[in-house]
Amino acid sequence: MIATPTTKRTICPTCARPMRNCICALVTPIANPVEVLILQHPDESTNAKNTAGLLHLSLKNSQLYIGERFVADELHSWLFSDQKQPLLLYPEIPEYKSLGLDPPGQTLTPGQLTSNQLRLVVIDATWRKSRKMIYLNRALQSLPRMALAETPASLYTIRKAHSENQLSTLEASCYALRQLEQQQCDYTLLLQAMSQFVAQQSAFVPTTPITPDQRNPDL
Repeated sequence: MIATPTTKRTICPTCARPMRNCICALVTPIANPVEVLILQHPDESTNAKNTAGLLHLSLKNSQLYIGERFVADELHSWLFSDQKQPLLLYPEIPEYKSLGLDPPGQTLTPGQLTSNQLRLVVIDATWRKSRKMIYLNRALQSLPRMALAETPASLYTIRKAHSENQLSTLEASCYALRQLEQQQCDYTLLLQAMSQFVAQQSAFVPTTPITPDQRNPDL
C-alpha cells in the first residue's frame, strides 16, 4: 500500500497563521504612546480566534512573549526596562490573601505619569489560565492594577464569554490605551479591523452542532 503524502499548510511568515487565515491585510500600524507588553498563554498562540496577534502586529510600540511560567529575571526585565512603570490590565482579586498572592501595588492617579513612562501589561489567556499565570509569576502580583469600566459591548462574538461585558484582549487593550493616553491616539481603525477579523473567522465556524463534551469550558 502506497502512503498518500501529507499536504502541509502554507504558513504566513508575518502573522504565523495558515494563509487562508492570514490577518496581515487587517493590520494598520499605530504609533501607540503607551508601550504594551503582551504575555500570551501557549494555548492562545495556536488558537485561530485569539486577537493578541492582530494587536501586536498593529501596535508599533508593543512586545509579545509566549509562556505560562516565565524566567523571573527575564520577566523583570520586560516589565521594568527603560525605567518604565508597568501597569497590569486586570481586575482586582479580592481573595488574594487566601490564595497566597502578594498585594497589588498602589493605584496610580490620572496624570501621575506621562504616556512614555508607562508600560501596559496585558495577559492573553482565559480567565482561569490568566489567574494561574499571575500565581506562577510573582512579579505580576505586586504590579499596580488597571480595571476597565463602562466599556462598549464586545465585538468578540466568536468565542463564548463568561459575562456580557467580557472583552477580547484587543478590545480591552484599546480601551485601556485610550484612557491612559487621554485620547492622544485614535484606535478606531484597529477596532474596525477587529470587526473584520471576527467576520473572517466566523466564515470558518462549523455549521454542525457542537455537543456539550466538545465545548472547551475555558472559552
